[in-house]
Amino acid sequence: MSTSAILDSRYSWTRLLITLAIATVANVGMWAVIVVMPAVEVEFGADRASASLPYTLTMIGFAVGNLVIGRLVDRFGITLALCAAALLSAISYGLAMLARDMIWLSAAHLFLGLGTAAGFGPLIADISHWFQRRRGIAVALVASGNYLSGAIWPTALADMLAESGWRSVYATLAVVTLLVVVPLSLVLRRRIAFDAQGDSAAVSASNAARVGLTPRQLQWILGLAGIGCCVAMSMPQVHIVAYCVGLGYGPTVGAEMLSLMLLGGVVSRVISGLVADRFGGVRTLLVGSILQCIALFLYLPYDGMVSLYLVSAIFGLAQGGIVPSYALVVREYMPPEEAGTRVGFVMMMTILGMALGGWMSGWIYDVSGSYQLAFVNGIFWNGLNIAIMVLLLMRSRPARPRMQPA
Repeated sequence: MSTSAILDSRYSWTRLLITLAIATVANVGMWAVIVVMPAVEVEFGADRASASLPYTLTMIGFAVGNLVIGRLVDRFGITLALCAAALLSAISYGLAMLARDMIWLSAAHLFLGLGTAAGFGPLIADISHWFQRRRGIAVALVASGNYLSGAIWPTALADMLAESGWRSVYATLAVVTLLVVVPLSLVLRRRIAFDAQGDSAAVSASNAARVGLTPRQLQWILGLAGIGCCVAMSMPQVHIVAYCVGLGYGPTVGAEMLSLMLLGGVVSRVISGLVADRFGGVRTLLVGSILQCIALFLYLPYDGMVSLYLVSAIFGLAQGGIVPSYALVVREYMPPEEAGTRVGFVMMMTILGMALGGWMSGWIYDVSGSYQLAFVNGIFWNGLNIAIMVLLLMRSRPARPRMQPA
């Protein structure tokens, strides 16, 4: 079967469903530490910034892994990358279980983040090759695996956390990762020929010429924008459980708000994918960034339990489509054979923004005794992302023909 016959085909959609299942399990390493953060803080007698360090190192490993594993996918395919990453994640869960101080636990989470990365950027880059007309929704659905993981697993493991402790949670996740990711990854061994994607390459070359930027320049601009949006995004996502504990609502309420936020993100990603298929990645990204900024403002005046549930849902619906849109912009402006590396780099920068924002918000809390200034900090970083997207959109517009004198 020719490549053109495979794109957007029944096989493409079947591959998408398998990829989504893998992402839902592989990405749990990113969210597990958020749920156990209050328990870890109590066990090790750490302050809020120190308790945030395992998450920060998880995100650093996750960031680097998106770039490194993305390059491996370009060269060796997705199956080998997923199998190795699943094994690394399982070993990292085991090392975390043996931790006796924050340094050990943080180091284990650095490697856990590296393994978890295979379930995000590399999977997004891989599935983008199998779609052309419906690439936006395909990328959005695979990216939703990250949020589905965060919405499902924290709530599912809440009782185990309360009864048996966070180490039992990590033991369960190690086993589930191996039993699910490795067998399903073997189904994805089929690879697509990049030299047959002539239409996709021609469109990306035309877009790049119109915007007047080299792939490297655009890559760095998108990376800077990604840092800005994700420093803002990290405040509610990383600290909502701790925020609720500080307000007296308890970790269970915080976990429910996180799940609600991420389920809203799933809905947002699906809608954004449909929008991107019609209007393109840049416009979709800009709209999502503006909506996220509005949602962050809503956290400032409202801290009641009911209002926080509502605002968290609004925040999830606002920001879910932002990160997948970066991958779409990469595919719209850069060569398809470089998708793993280019998408991996931009995803790395967004995740570094999450890591920076997660630590920064904890530090602001320790200094000020409140999360209010942390929300304000996120709003300012969000403004940077909006400004870059507006600039890119203006450069992408076709030049108007000049009037010729009569």
